[in-house]
Amino acid sequence: MNVLLIGSGGREHALAWKIAASPVLTKLYCAPGNPGIAHEAECVALDPADHSAVVAFCKEKAIDFVVVGPEAPLVAGIADDLRAAGISVFGPSKAAAQLEGSKGFTKDLCARFNIPTGAYGRFIDAKAARAYVEKQGAPIVVKADGLAAGKGVVVALTVQEALDAVDACFDGAFGGAGAEVVVEEFLDGEEASFFCLCDGKTALPFGTAQDHKRVGDGDTGANTGGMGAYSPAPVMTQAIIDRTMRELIEPTMRGMAEIGAPFSGVLFAGLMITRDGPKLIEYNTRFGDPETQVLMLRLKDDVLLLLKAAADGALDQMSVRWNDDPALTVVMAARGYPASPEKGSIIRGVDTAQSDKVQIFHAGTAEKNGALVANGGRVLNVTASGKTVQEAQDAAYAAITRIDWPEGFYRRDIGWRAIAREKGEAQ
Repeated sequence: MNVLLIGSGGREHALAWKIAASPVLTKLYCAPGNPGIAHEAECVALDPADHSAVVAFCKEKAIDFVVVGPEAPLVAGIADDLRAAGISVFGPSKAAAQLEGSKGFTKDLCARFNIPTGAYGRFIDAKAARAYVEKQGAPIVVKADGLAAGKGVVVALTVQEALDAVDACFDGAFGGAGAEVVVEEFLDGEEASFFCLCDGKTALPFGTAQDHKRVGDGDTGANTGGMGAYSPAPVMTQAIIDRTMRELIEPTMRGMAEIGAPFSGVLFAGLMITRDGPKLIEYNTRFGDPETQVLMLRLKDDVLLLLKAAADGALDQMSVRWNDDPALTVVMAARGYPASPEKGSIIRGVDTAQSDKVQIFHAGTAEKNGALVANGGRVLNVTASGKTVQEAQDAAYAAITRIDWPEGFYRRDIGWRAIAREKGEAQ
């Protein structure tokens, strides 16, 4: 197959790395890609927002299959435009991508189909949202309804913090994404990421992971797109996975089909494992970042065949096998992230830091005058496997010491929950 991968981040580098290993691959292109992806694919200067240009490129290069990485093109309907042109694509329709594109849409779907999630209110003006916050009290969660690059969520521990978050949304802090606000119940428990490949009818479980959203050690500081992850997530026992499928994923698949928007692609459930069982925090309609990096390191099977089966409606004939060894990734971010990351600093030593246990994925890099430079907030994903999470963590942090980038920073406690569990079991 000739394949086009859309995107330019760490998630796409991990997918490119795994797709490139497929024996059924003829040629891999990536638009627009990054310097790391360039080792696996031919990077092309296509704008994913220009759907007609993407379709024209696919026809010119006889592309058999398109894999869409980021959420924005999916919410904008790129999968519909590719399908209309007769091109096979992994990713949901514009209607189905509302599961990520509108938090209010997802909450209403949960209410209609009895999917466990927190109580909520939807608001299009600040006065009503503020009144709801004051009535409910804190802690409480305030979310911009639309896409805000992982930054439109405030977990408010005080009423004033929640009121400030409401005002920030309606004052334009997140652009159009904050024109509507969802205020929802604070869920207490342990967060986990759960993935399913979907083909409109069948949902095939596709791994678990745990992300670290806060920028600082000990889960402190601002929310980010994710500072690191590990897989599998110990909290996601088989019993919890079974409940998640039965109580969340399967009703969602039925509900989306019922409203005329059958879901095809990857369904990423952000879960809170509460005392009452799994509850939905949010759905994403693309692979997680940085969760994809650890999933691809553990996946035994040919990812290209799995993604194509999802696009073709053939997942009922597929299964997924994983390496038992856990994997862990540490995000190296540019100074100033998440507020205003500094770009342009030179990074050295990335290639020599890799080993048979360590794979470094480029997230926000560029090449300038022959040097590798930081070109985003999250810049590198140092990803390692080991017999234990502790061993994987040790390997990742050892690799980081070999990377020469004084302007970068990272959390030093990725995997702490799982390591605490491992120590507890060993005692």
